[in-house]
Amino acid sequence: MVARAVSLPGEDGPTTISPLTRMLRRAEVGAAVAAVAVFVFFSLVTESFATPGGVATWLDSAALFGIMAIAVALLMIGGEFDLSAGTMVGSTGLIVGILTTHSGVNVWLAVVLALVFAVVVGAFNGFLVMRTNLPSFIVTLGTFFVLQGLNLALTKAIIGQVAVQGLNAVPGFFDARWLFGSTFSLFGTAFQISVVWWLVLTAVATWILMRTRAGNWIFAVGGAQVSARQVGVPVLRTKIGLFVGTAAAGWLAGMLQLFRTSTVQASTGVGQEFIYIICAVVGGCLLTGGYGSAIGAALGALIYGMTYQGIVFAQWDNNWLKAFLGVMLLAAVLVNTYVRRRVEVSR
Repeated sequence: MVARAVSLPGEDGPTTISPLTRMLRRAEVGAAVAAVAVFVFFSLVTESFATPGGVATWLDSAALFGIMAIAVALLMIGGEFDLSAGTMVGSTGLIVGILTTHSGVNVWLAVVLALVFAVVVGAFNGFLVMRTNLPSFIVTLGTFFVLQGLNLALTKAIIGQVAVQGLNAVPGFFDARWLFGSTFSLFGTAFQISVVWWLVLTAVATWILMRTRAGNWIFAVGGAQVSARQVGVPVLRTKIGLFVGTAAAGWLAGMLQLFRTSTVQASTGVGQEFIYIICAVVGGCLLTGGYGSAIGAALGALIYGMTYQGIVFAQWDNNWLKAFLGVMLLAAVLVNTYVRRRVEVSR
């Protein structure tokens, strides 16, 4: 193994950093190895997992979780959590469904209004966390219950039930469906447009983190908020932007589900916020903030999507998925902690 000598700031001479250490510094390495292992395992134990149809199935499942996991990962890198991310998926879908089917609002206008609602809620979460210094866990947990209550009670008060159906009869539905619920053909197999959204969002988030000043701010406010503020980082604006990002991702996931199925329920998205966090942690994000990557979160979602569908293809009891999630979370936390300490020692 060849080592490279480099000079680190504050040191008199060069220090040696091995290729292994440089590789371990990348947050997504562990998730990449795990993703390959999961793929190989289910390819061997099932017949349809590695077929084009099977790939399309688990990629679609991974995409829906990956879109949210990426936004949640950025927020976690910034040192915060958003437990209302799951309910936002259902809330935005219900807004579009109710406005279009019961109020006659244009589909595109309803979609924009749902996005505005998500942005306002996200900004409110971020502003409240920063101004009160309350843990984001508590603030967004409160938002979670408020949104869940509105989804159930307000929806039932308006339409007499807790589910909106028949959206495909609304004028303009299929125009919007082209953007949010269509499919494209690849290798003779139909893939959901959600996969494209997922890949594009991964690329954009990675570019923001690695190539922009905003990305530096995100790492700074998550790793050392006080120091970041002292050197001029706009902490308030950065954190509010991150909360808005998770809310906007919830809107996107809500639109992708709504226009694919033309129906939405008040319970849509409830409980999935923990899966988003698990995907981010498996992808290398630390619970303490300041470390992680968008690619890692995308790989974490890929692992979840492959496992979820792999269990179905193998015809196993679906309850094994919960056990797998618990093991995966514990293993990821232990590995990430070890890697973090190794990197810090190497410095």
